[in-house]
Amino acid sequence: MAILKHIASKNADYGEAQRYLIFQHDEYTGKPVLDENGKMQLREEYYLDGVECDPFSFDMECKELNARSHKNQKYDEIKSHHYIISFDPKDRDECGLTGERAQQLGLAYCKKNFPGHQALVCTHTDGHNGSGNIHVHIVINSLRKNDVERQDFMERDCDFRAGNKHHLTSNYLVYLKQSLMDLCTRENLHQVDLLTKAERKVTEKEYHAKRSGQKKLEERNRQMLSDGITPRTTVFQTQKEYLRASIDEAAASAHDLKELEQILSEKFNIKFKISRGRFSYVHPDREKPITGRSLGTHYEKDYLMEVIENNSHIENTGKDQTVQNEILPKENTTAPERPAHQQEIPDEADMPAATFKKSGLRLVTDLQHCIKAQQSKAYAGKVKLSNLQNMAKTLTYVQEHGYDTVEDMESRLAEIKELASSSRKKLKDTEDKLRQVNEQIHYTGQYLANKSVYSQFLKSKNKGQFRQEHSVKLALYEAAVKFLKEKSSDGKLPNLQTLKAEKEKLLVQKKEAQEKYYYCRDYQKELNTVCTNIHSALGLSQRRPAHQREPENIS
Repeated sequence: MAILKHIASKNADYGEAQRYLIFQHDEYTGKPVLDENGKMQLREEYYLDGVECDPFSFDMECKELNARSHKNQKYDEIKSHHYIISFDPKDRDECGLTGERAQQLGLAYCKKNFPGHQALVCTHTDGHNGSGNIHVHIVINSLRKNDVERQDFMERDCDFRAGNKHHLTSNYLVYLKQSLMDLCTRENLHQVDLLTKAERKVTEKEYHAKRSGQKKLEERNRQMLSDGITPRTTVFQTQKEYLRASIDEAAASAHDLKELEQILSEKFNIKFKISRGRFSYVHPDREKPITGRSLGTHYEKDYLMEVIENNSHIENTGKDQTVQNEILPKENTTAPERPAHQQEIPDEADMPAATFKKSGLRLVTDLQHCIKAQQSKAYAGKVKLSNLQNMAKTLTYVQEHGYDTVEDMESRLAEIKELASSSRKKLKDTEDKLRQVNEQIHYTGQYLANKSVYSQFLKSKNKGQFRQEHSVKLALYEAAVKFLKEKSSDGKLPNLQTLKAEKEKLLVQKKEAQEKYYYCRDYQKELNTVCTNIHSALGLSQRRPAHQREPENIS
């Protein structure tokens, strides 16, 4: 599962790249790790080579070339490009990948794809964040040193002549990713499709922000726990993560764009914008919008409109059906109705697809552990009044649903937890199937879009020249054919209409599974609140197992 990362740098100090590759650096701060004498420490294992230069004089040779060509003299020019090839951690154990072998592959990749450039190729075997994956760094001077023969991926004359700068175009990036995928296939290494856009796009910047935020949150929570305060949350969430989770929940119930905008605004305080047909969202803590494109394909116009249209379709087809509000059997005039907690819970397939109606119950605040209440009598008085109101609602709920003992509530809660778990598993399975079908649709479209070019290639007399002129389209075609045949059980290419029909079926199943899961999840939260409040009222915070205690009457 090798992935390719690219970083463009405007730093005129080429020596900084050398120091990063050779010496140890802190993963969080990016600063060098110093010993007790204040000196930088060498990495435990690394492999370093130079292309068109000596690796230990890379910085001086780059500066000399820049000065001689009168390029890279301005502060806002891109001085170097940093490419990182990260191999799957399993490649080391399952495929026998070593640091020496990865270095050879990195050198070959560099010479093939960045010819004529001064470059540093360095392999690290320590991995990132303790992952242990082997990865190769390729740092090239943005200015080409020597003329080279024109390659298939070179679009302009300046791409193979000395004295010109390296330009990473979209087609060039596609070629680099395809080249890496071919390398992994040839070497029998794990790989993923690098040409398909991510459903949930997490950038390098967001990844590091998540790690840094989680670390700070854990430190703050440890301090709170030492002070006797229970932290409100233990998981740090970036702004983009909040947007993704909110949009997922809003899109699951919206039937048009107006309703989607209303849910995002009222429930999550997110502003929804449409500009030139593109969706963007404004987080509550910022003013600048975040585009759906930067969040992933599931947050752009095409996908969300498809989800919304599917919601409307399901609503229209289900208008004449009777929808139950609770997990209760139908009325039986010949037998007395049993209390709610004694009703049989139907199978998951028979559960009602109704949105759970919350009762408005809230947890009772523990005054003994509430620091703010201990510091302010006025606030303590408000909390006491709120606790009385919440406890009164809780007792009313217990009476209305016919719970006689705490064990009845806990038994009901356990049943709902089991249903929530099974419905969540079914939802995840359906989402996985839908993702696989979407991949097949994507590659089928890619195959059909480039099929005519491939037919022309087969009929052409000079196939080498034709491939050189249409390298990107041919690469996309061949990648699509390879993917579709690997996924097909009989080796035949799938039919696009069949895939779309299967997708429609899975979307309906996903909607039903979502409704069932949300119903059980909300029901579970409500019962959790009721049980916690009753435990607090009866002083049962430290509870023994059910088989070791007598039933407590709460009616």
